[in-house]
Amino acid sequence: MKTKITQSPSIAARFIQHGELVAFPTETVYGLGANIFNEEAIRKIFTAKGRPADNPMIAHISDISQLESLTTHIPHTAQLLIDRFFPGPLTVILPRSDKVPSIATAGLETIGVRMPDHPIAQQFLRACKVPVVAPSANISGRPSPTTWQAVRQDLDGRIGCLLRGDQTRVGLESTVVDCTEEIPCVLRAGAVTLEHLREVMPETQMAELGPDALPKSPGMKYRHYSPRARVVICTYPQYLVASEASAYIGLEAPPREDEFKMIKICADINEYAHSIFHFFRECDEAGVDAIYCQAVIKEGLGVALMDRIERAAHP
Repeated sequence: MKTKITQSPSIAARFIQHGELVAFPTETVYGLGANIFNEEAIRKIFTAKGRPADNPMIAHISDISQLESLTTHIPHTAQLLIDRFFPGPLTVILPRSDKVPSIATAGLETIGVRMPDHPIAQQFLRACKVPVVAPSANISGRPSPTTWQAVRQDLDGRIGCLLRGDQTRVGLESTVVDCTEEIPCVLRAGAVTLEHLREVMPETQMAELGPDALPKSPGMKYRHYSPRARVVICTYPQYLVASEASAYIGLEAPPREDEFKMIKICADINEYAHSIFHFFRECDEAGVDAIYCQAVIKEGLGVALMDRIERAAHP
């Protein structure tokens, strides 16, 4: 299969309507979309990505009215979060409608839904005229793609179409909140932080999940976000000793910066989060064998950033 690369949302949408896969930009990372009501198309996602079948996916909508086809009802907690954060980098977990094929939700009776605020994503989703189920547009386990070039690197020839856009604004996947229980729980941290959520729902908690818990959200069960290079979390950059094939990313410069093969000093936590996956991929292209990532305080966006780094570093 030859992958069509286009900048036209309407051309990309035709592939969705014909049962093919489309990679498209959002404000978080690039997604790999299929018509949520087309089981055959959804199966192509698992094949293209090498994705485990028990890893649920997220539905992307262009209009609130599309929720009617995806869920049996919208809990009060979900409605409050939707009113405040849609469109944006937030996914809410809702009770799944029977209209949604179970393959899209890994057999769960729940479904994650979000409405991207990226202008190209919005144009594309409107042109599709159906909700689009989409995980990240990468080979499973690899760093999530934040550029169209990264998507092409992983999926060229495996998918029907790649909708080109700029590098994504946030750089980390959406926050996921389970709204099916009495107390909303954050299943995956993201740019909509716990502090943001508590402004709307003060009782919101971070989920504490045991090893046998069913994953209601992507990114909860399998090793994720990993470059080929070994990822090492570095608490004290000032004591770091570089090797010829090592790289570093963080907020503070380590000593002897010139000894690293690659280095990126970020101005703030937002730039760090925005850059992490792209830096991982640049390091792989450069043949780096170890990437040192400065640890940050787990508050605000730092919770999401450290979640991704820790998962990438996990053996």
